[in-house]
Amino acid sequence: MFTLAIIGRPNVGKSTLFNRFAGKQLAIIDDTPGVTRDWREAEGNLFDRDFRIIDTAGLEESFDDSIQGRMRQQTEAALKQTDVVLFIIDGREGVTPIDEHFAQWLRKQKKPVILAVNKCENDKVTGTAVGEAYSLGLGEPVAISASHGTGLEDIYELLTPHFPEEEEPEEEDEKKDSLDNLDDIEGDEDFEFDQEEDDPDKPVKIAIVGRPNVGKSTLLNSIVNDHRVMVGPEAGITRDAITVDWTYEDRPFKLVDTAGMRRKAKVQNNIEKMSVEDSLRAIRLAQVVVLVLDGNEIFDKQDLQIAAHVINEGRALVVAVNKWDAVKDKKEALETLEDKLEHSLAQIKDVRFTTISALNGKNIDKLLKEVLHTYELWNKRIPTGGLNRWLQAMESKNPAPLVSGRRNRVKYIAQIKTRPPTFALWASQPKKLPPAYRRYIINGLRRDFNIPAVPIRLLVRASKNPYV
Repeated sequence: MFTLAIIGRPNVGKSTLFNRFAGKQLAIIDDTPGVTRDWREAEGNLFDRDFRIIDTAGLEESFDDSIQGRMRQQTEAALKQTDVVLFIIDGREGVTPIDEHFAQWLRKQKKPVILAVNKCENDKVTGTAVGEAYSLGLGEPVAISASHGTGLEDIYELLTPHFPEEEEPEEEDEKKDSLDNLDDIEGDEDFEFDQEEDDPDKPVKIAIVGRPNVGKSTLLNSIVNDHRVMVGPEAGITRDAITVDWTYEDRPFKLVDTAGMRRKAKVQNNIEKMSVEDSLRAIRLAQVVVLVLDGNEIFDKQDLQIAAHVINEGRALVVAVNKWDAVKDKKEALETLEDKLEHSLAQIKDVRFTTISALNGKNIDKLLKEVLHTYELWNKRIPTGGLNRWLQAMESKNPAPLVSGRRNRVKYIAQIKTRPPTFALWASQPKKLPPAYRRYIINGLRRDFNIPAVPIRLLVRASKNPYV
């Protein structure tokens, strides 16, 4: 896919333009310089053309191992994957020595460069800034305002010669859920819900989450075997949720590295607040969530809150216990982990976990196999006929409690969707069916149909009155 990289020094409006091309608020933006640290990518469009866009960290003259130096390395890595570079300068500040330095550097990269002068809302500022921009030797500059969306037609014209020939768009078979009236299916033992089957050609969306500095970015780099995201000893390096496409055992993955999530009381500045919101959004859009724990601090209160949020969102959860090589008493740590999973995450039984060392690449393959296995469980389907024979046995063994001396019959059950497995249960008086009996049904589904490790949802409906 045609790729456009947005490059420039910090705080010139790269992420604002990235969000405008993407059509939604993906990158975190703030007046603070240096908010973006890793390069992130997304699909965007400009008028009638679709393309891939890359938002990069602000370029600075730093070549050491500082955060700024590592940001520069990330931007240079992103540049290798691009077809055209969109170099942005700040029209209000004019051309700076750093702009001149990087313009000279870009001329040596053998990549087509479009020069954009941003923040040109004022005509007087626009004329002065554009005049200065000619001195950079990158061709005719275009005046734009990323925040107001002006000047984009000029960028389009300059991009047009570089666009590949358009291909015919593929037709998508959009299957909609046929359950317009759910209660119509009651009693139909041949019912099968019409939901799109898992397509092995579509990527499994995996979000990597956890507290700050537990090794999430190191894990992503270890999985893809590349320094794709910036890492270091400092907590909170990752701010944006960074998406990386990758393939494992012929199955495409879409990996998302997220910012560390601290307790709300500790989140004080606006940038961290936006980072946490970005991480929560990544969980909501994921299919499998890998919760990374520090092997020396297994399942503290914040870890449990993150896990509970993942479960409430209906995502498949896999736990990666990182820094395992640094754990002194591994037996005690395992006992703590299993106890927490059993009692503190009781709403999901048998959550899969793997002890890993992201830094050394230990057990990464095992972790990925657990991810795929859990993903299969998340997509599990159970035939309706077998479910109802099972329900009769469950009710015979343990009938629902009486209501005013009368029997509250559970009459019919059907799976109505996957991702997560969701079932509808029809009862004579659904509002009088106690939570304990609902848990009895859910636990029975887990046990008898082998659905561990993923959330199960149960909707209880009012059964039809046969005398009406």
